[in-house]
Amino acid sequence: MLELTTQDILLGKHASNKEEAIKHIATDLVSKGLVADGYEHGMLAREQQNSTFLGNGIAIPHGTTDTRDLVKQTGVQIHHFANGVDWGDGNTAFLAIGIAAKSGEHLGILKQLTHVLSSDGVEESLKNAKSAEQVLAILTGENQQTLLFDEACITLHFPVTDLTSMSAVCAGKLKNARAVNHEFVADLVAKAPTHIGQGMWVTSSSKGVNQTALSLVTVESEFHQYGHPVKGLLTVAGKGTEYIEALNNVTNLLISNKLGDVFNASAADAVKMLLEVRQSGLSETFKIKNAHGLHARPGALLVSVAKTFDSQIWVTNVTAEGKQVNAKSLMKVIALGVKQGHELAFVAEGADAQQALDAIGVAISNGLGEG
Repeated sequence: MLELTTQDILLGKHASNKEEAIKHIATDLVSKGLVADGYEHGMLAREQQNSTFLGNGIAIPHGTTDTRDLVKQTGVQIHHFANGVDWGDGNTAFLAIGIAAKSGEHLGILKQLTHVLSSDGVEESLKNAKSAEQVLAILTGENQQTLLFDEACITLHFPVTDLTSMSAVCAGKLKNARAVNHEFVADLVAKAPTHIGQGMWVTSSSKGVNQTALSLVTVESEFHQYGHPVKGLLTVAGKGTEYIEALNNVTNLLISNKLGDVFNASAADAVKMLLEVRQSGLSETFKIKNAHGLHARPGALLVSVAKTFDSQIWVTNVTAEGKQVNAKSLMKVIALGVKQGHELAFVAEGADAQQALDAIGVAISNGLGEG
């Protein structure tokens, strides 16, 4: 698998526009022995077809399928522009990752990048990076906070009759996982949890948090406190914003009257239910026939088709047993790591859901711009 290294990163680069930046990168790809002369024309042609700007100050210029035979070896050349380069449509690139790929080896890098593209502060961090090591740490997500929530953070069917004891159990779980310290424990047990409905209560604290984390405790027997039923307590240790998606999922379960499923689930299933809620609606499954999978160009075309419809559309890489993501987000679609032959399951909900699925099916059947 192709991996980024500090040797791929060059700092102190300058370019007056994206065309000049691409030419410089192409020259370095040739010098590095990754591509033959002429690959530059493919990179510029690709840029005219679709912008390779991904977001958060990152662009990924690369060649077309017509210039793939000029690739000698799969690799990358990364240029850092502290002053930024105008990449069109009001976007400024501080990092341009020139990709030379013979097949689908580069998809791992694209998938890796999507995890930093959706994070706050990445663009500013790239702009101010002073070393190749700093740039690499940003790209690999080394400095990112991740949400801690696994089976070890869950206590099921606990014999308890008060919310304070439940808070203490959750706090103890998180402290044992070293996600929080004693300050968090003291603050949490002093707070009164909030009932959000259907027996689920939520409590949180940002004091003494080492890592954003969740903990869940369910009761052996339902009881009442403050005039509401108590079936479970979800505790949030909030250092960043990584827990927001999980709370959104809890809200969706509440709206669909399915929180009861969480209380009756195993620890493993409870984690899945809170971290990933499968959307419902009309569904279709299509097989990707593109020789190099869903790289930037076919991925962008797929997303552009989805965006033409008002319906909400989600997609899952069934072959890779991936999570369900928003089909209108290029970053999330690329993160699915779709290769040739993979099956994608689409779910659409809205007035034009069937039309959306039909259009997506036609686009995939036609090769998503690659014939």
